[in-house]
Amino acid sequence: MNSSSRPYAWVPSLYLAEALPYVAVMIIATTMYKRMGLSNTELALYTSWLYLPWVIKPLWSPFIAAIKDERWWVLLMQLLIGAGFAGIAFTLPTTFWLQGSLAFFWILAFASATHDIAADGLYILGLSSHDQSLYVGIRSTFYRIGNIFGQGLLVIFAGWLERSQTIPMAWSISFFVLAGLFLALWLWHQVTLPKPLKEERTETNNKSLLLDFWLALKTFFTKPHIVSALLFMLLFRFPEGQLVKIANPFLLDGTEVGGLALSTEAVGFVYGTVGIIGLTIGGLLGGWCVSRHGLKRWLWPMVLAISLPDLVYVYLAYASEPSLPIVNCCVFIEQFGYGFGFTAYMLYLVFFSQGERSTAVFSICTAMQALGMMLPGMIAGWMADHLGYQNFFWWVVGCCFVTFVVSAFIRIDPNYGKKQLQ
Repeated sequence: MNSSSRPYAWVPSLYLAEALPYVAVMIIATTMYKRMGLSNTELALYTSWLYLPWVIKPLWSPFIAAIKDERWWVLLMQLLIGAGFAGIAFTLPTTFWLQGSLAFFWILAFASATHDIAADGLYILGLSSHDQSLYVGIRSTFYRIGNIFGQGLLVIFAGWLERSQTIPMAWSISFFVLAGLFLALWLWHQVTLPKPLKEERTETNNKSLLLDFWLALKTFFTKPHIVSALLFMLLFRFPEGQLVKIANPFLLDGTEVGGLALSTEAVGFVYGTVGIIGLTIGGLLGGWCVSRHGLKRWLWPMVLAISLPDLVYVYLAYASEPSLPIVNCCVFIEQFGYGFGFTAYMLYLVFFSQGERSTAVFSICTAMQALGMMLPGMIAGWMADHLGYQNFFWWVVGCCFVTFVVSAFIRIDPNYGKKQLQ
């Protein structure tokens, strides 16, 4: 890559661009479809299927660099993502809004997954090892800012528009804003992204790529303790995979069906701003704790942290019209616990990926991670509609037993994390 590029000009905006479509597909879509009148069963099933591109991403990730350079893929995907946002905006006010918007969300999902591959590759190729370390905090910060903008400020903006517009039109305008933002990001990155040097291009045999992928799969499935590791990857977040699909609908639903009847703006602030702050602080604290004493020592406190705070939703489901500050505190506690506990999960994936073909193995691990959120999310809406919110949240708490069981059987080096993060 061209070493004359200025990382401060493109790293922050690149990871902002990486966060926004993912948040739109995973979180904003759930809130929007609830406001558009879908049942919990429908919205959870439809939006959970959108995890699929991240599940199967390892199937095409080896071919990205072989076809074109990472810069070309980033720019193409950003243009496609912007078109996808515009497509959603165009279809929402129509009679075929559900079919049309889901089709464009699928385009967004595949484009976003491909953009992730290319953006991470560009980060590695476009920066020296020193700059990679220097900018890792900046990329994480702007990814979080993208989360706050998407599921916080944008949802608040849509709620504000709902006061003067119909719900479809309010969300249509919001997605036009995202489309315009991505057009601006595409134009900005045309100028700022580092350009590949001609000598960097190498011809890669497709047969060799397939062989490499097969060897990565073989390495993954022949690792020691693969059964316990696979169960951990798929089931550690079994409760959270359900809770995340129903949290926003619960906050939005009327009190007559057991919800909290919050406005769209309030949900954007509670879950998309306060919740993200709690998630970030929890994650930072989790990383610091592991760096002091290692992952093995902190595994069970982190399992407790990701499980016990789910009880706040049981409290909210039984509370009689809790005030907004109480709702904010409850969501902050749950997201803080999730951020703290999720540290154990991600570090275990890194630990498991160590050794031969570590990058490819880690890619397969992240695919298992996405599958572990996709499958429970698909049943969450049906469970919530049939059990009611109170019983559903008790069910989620009961599912935490699964998290404890799969955590009991994994094997971790007692020194791992302590040496890695210091």
